[in-house]
Amino acid sequence: MKAITLRQFGTTDNFFFTETDTPAFNDNDVLVKIYSTAFNPIDYQMRIGANESKRMHSHILGREFSGVVAQKGKSVKDLEIGDSVYCASGSMGSNGTYAEYISVPQQILAKMPVNISFDQAAALPISTLTAMQCCNRLKISPEESVFISGGAGGVGLVLIKLLLSHGVTRIMTTAGNPGSRQELINAGLRQDQIVDYKAANAVPLIIQANGNQLFDYCIDLVGRQMSELCSNIVRLNGTYVDVTAFTTEEARENLFNIGAVVVHISNYAYSLKGNFSYYGDLLQRITTLVEKGVISPSPIQVVGNFELDTVRKAHTLMETNQTKGHKLIMRISE
Repeated sequence: MKAITLRQFGTTDNFFFTETDTPAFNDNDVLVKIYSTAFNPIDYQMRIGANESKRMHSHILGREFSGVVAQKGKSVKDLEIGDSVYCASGSMGSNGTYAEYISVPQQILAKMPVNISFDQAAALPISTLTAMQCCNRLKISPEESVFISGGAGGVGLVLIKLLLSHGVTRIMTTAGNPGSRQELINAGLRQDQIVDYKAANAVPLIIQANGNQLFDYCIDLVGRQMSELCSNIVRLNGTYVDVTAFTTEEARENLFNIGAVVVHISNYAYSLKGNFSYYGDLLQRITTLVEKGVISPSPIQVVGNFELDTVRKAHTLMETNQTKGHKLIMRISE
């Protein structure tokens, strides 16, 4: 098969187009012909050799995809050749998703929602799994207040729709441009629930918008400086939800000083413990929610087809924070 391979850590010049063996598959595995793959920030972090590169298991990067079942092992029962599927493969697949094929355990696959495209489906798994984990573990009640940093991103938009569907309406978030603000309004928020995070007085503005009350929950989808902002608006013994492995000392100190509950959200934690069924079961629930219209795919940008230039452009857009809230897509096959 054809694949785009990373030869060594560093710049995007280290990507090369290669021919390699189509992955083998065992009795429990499914061989998928990849139609579309989504780019994630962890891709460029792996490429430069950052801490995330510890989770690299293949020189072919890419962690989520949509496609069609090409072959299957004899123990695979619920999927047939030709089924349209999608998946957050992470490090559980035979290789990454900048490739024509991937072999994955049947437990992590789910059939695609019938009402979306392959491009949209490729953008769904990681963002929806993250949002669903937040909802499932936090169990926020309608009376409680929630601040979400980065609400206009892929995870944030799904999370907002899920919370609203559960009757949680006391939601505040931030946006940095008119396009992001409009996406949040399309997701169901009002203008007065959105604050410009670039404002010099963002913290008091956010608190004021919550009826001059600190928040019961802060779900931080951004990290770094935003984790410091979050740590200043959580109430005493409130809950800070960490989706980014936050690292700033100021945030840690502030959260400790108010006795906050810190909840770490990690998609790959389940794979480390061998609980592969977690992914497929949750994706099946997500398929139902998408087909019912409860949630919908986040905005996407198709960067290009299966070419080196597509990968290099996508990595540059992510690394320079130029995605404008869109999930970047590469079409592998049509």
